[in-house]
Amino acid sequence: MSHGSFRFGRFLLEPHNRQLSLDGTPLELNARYLDALALLVSEPGTLVSKDRFLGEVWRGVPVTDEALTQCIRTLRQRLGDDAARPRFIETVPKHGYRFIASVERVGAEDAAAPSALAANGATSGAWPRNLALGGAGMAGGGVAGVLGGLFYGLAGASQDGMGGVSIILVLVCLTVAVGLVGGAGVGLGIAAGGLAPGRPALGNIVGGALGGLIVGGVVRLIGLDAFNLLFGRSPGDITGAPEGALLGAAVGLGAWLGSRAPGRVSLRRGMAAAALAGGAVGVIIPLTGGRLMAGSLAEVAGRFPDSRLRLDQIGALSGETGFGPVSQIVTSGLEGALFSACVVGAMILARRGQTALDQSAAGR
Repeated sequence: MSHGSFRFGRFLLEPHNRQLSLDGTPLELNARYLDALALLVSEPGTLVSKDRFLGEVWRGVPVTDEALTQCIRTLRQRLGDDAARPRFIETVPKHGYRFIASVERVGAEDAAAPSALAANGATSGAWPRNLALGGAGMAGGGVAGVLGGLFYGLAGASQDGMGGVSIILVLVCLTVAVGLVGGAGVGLGIAAGGLAPGRPALGNIVGGALGGLIVGGVVRLIGLDAFNLLFGRSPGDITGAPEGALLGAAVGLGAWLGSRAPGRVSLRRGMAAAALAGGAVGVIIPLTGGRLMAGSLAEVAGRFPDSRLRLDQIGALSGETGFGPVSQIVTSGLEGALFSACVVGAMILARRGQTALDQSAAGR
């Protein structure tokens, strides 16, 4: 890691000290904006694209075009620069930015890789942010659980006058618990995957898949053990790690697709992209022999014939007698779309909040 500094005009940038100063007076600049300036200054005269900013400053975490624009705007304010007649940062329309001032390297380790300078401290505050995104994913999963539990609960209770409310409450609690845990695991996985340099799509997909894989495996293990302990037999082939990995990857893909649109990331566009990806994977899962929530509930109901839980009403909507393969495909697709849209929507809102905080801190 280089401990060199950069002098340009009356400014001194010390990436290792996390400080920009003017004539020896420190200037306030938040961590990501300082990293962006370090990336520009370390390669004077070189075009730095938006993708490089995403990969080396935001570490692949999806952000809006407005976030980068605000970053450059703030840097120009600190440097006393003018976008129309730039002395330091030049805009290359539709491509990126270039640092055009003369830069003097100061320090013994001048030959260090420029990317290391940009990455120095790039993860400062990254884990708190990741935890916040994981919490947002958890909240989104919980919302999906409430909606799914109400739907399945009403469908199951409609055939049983006695205990109908209890069935609804039990199913809502069950789906909310699974949604919360699944949303947290997938959200944390996507946020952690965003720390990988470059290729944000791959980081989001792999991170989401790993988070879903771990959560799905743990939920299945606990569920099977609980049934064996309480009832002395297994409920059968319920959802688990493979389904969790596929759905987590779909959420990661949806999160990335939603962030690729120009300008501010639209909540509606992001959720729509996630719903399409999640719905497609949801349809694939039962076709390959897997099960999501409705399929697992139907499997449990079939293994425990004394149970009052029945999903025949859902089958009737699909033109089937009972909960058949068509019903399983349809409900699985809807579950995947709902879970993905809610998790990604919550994460988009959380990222907007983080960007607003960054901009507020930079303006102070």
